[in-house]
Amino acid sequence: MSGEREIPETGLARAGQEVRPSVVLTTYEQPRALELVLWGYARQTHTDFEIVVADDGSGPRTGEVIDRLSEETSLDIRRVWHEDRGFRKTEILNRAIVAATGQYLIFSDGDCIPREDFVAVHMSEARAGTFPSGGYLKIPRGLSERLTVDDVRSGSVFKRSWLTSGGWKGGRRRLIWSRRVGRILDRVTPTRATWNGHNASAWKSCILAVNGFDMDMGYGGLDRALGERLANIGVSGRQIRHRAPCLHVWHPRPYRTPEVTAANRAIRDRIRANREEWARVGISELGDSDASV
Repeated sequence: MSGEREIPETGLARAGQEVRPSVVLTTYEQPRALELVLWGYARQTHTDFEIVVADDGSGPRTGEVIDRLSEETSLDIRRVWHEDRGFRKTEILNRAIVAATGQYLIFSDGDCIPREDFVAVHMSEARAGTFPSGGYLKIPRGLSERLTVDDVRSGSVFKRSWLTSGGWKGGRRRLIWSRRVGRILDRVTPTRATWNGHNASAWKSCILAVNGFDMDMGYGGLDRALGERLANIGVSGRQIRHRAPCLHVWHPRPYRTPEVTAANRAIRDRIRANREEWARVGISELGDSDASV
């Protein structure tokens, strides 16, 4: 089955300030990291956006963080939540997509702190027929554990001196502030522009045209599958990893299993082999649930 193709006009995309985007953040039981991330969005140079937190069943502490940051900042935050019944990230992402009011959607995670120009870069790079593809820089465990709200609010977390003082050694070129230099590096990087759930964006109509995320996928590769289906309808990735960095706060990943990884790989192989455009189990299959907004 194929969704109806609907790619917005380039003129709208170029007039970034005319479109109010929605930032979709996924989270599950990481209230401390989410607080740091939300403070990162409170510092954005492009200020007119909403945040939709796609919460895969977190307990009350996450809701308390969202409520408090809604009061302490000027952020417009909405929480889409459902009961914890195992890994259902793709389902809550699809519900967040439906709930988002923006025409343009910027996707990241509740453990990825955005640089202050993160939203601005995504909006300036929005185009018809492409999706901006960014990446993240990993903060080591020790540095992640000592990271504070003040470090984020002051912008220190994105200074090389602060990072290297805590033992960080990698990705220095990707903290370049010059947009011109970043654009050059994005053109020459050998890294493919794939859909990365922690740093990618697209028109909402394009996401709906492929039926959102594949809800029959668990952890591992679920983001790439969406990007592969977008490519199959003519929406290809464009690299912005040097212009829109975010910092990933360390955490364990107990939900990664070889069996789920293998099953996901089989789904992605099928999507590529058949050039599938429409998620077989996606937004159109959501139905009723225990979700709340």
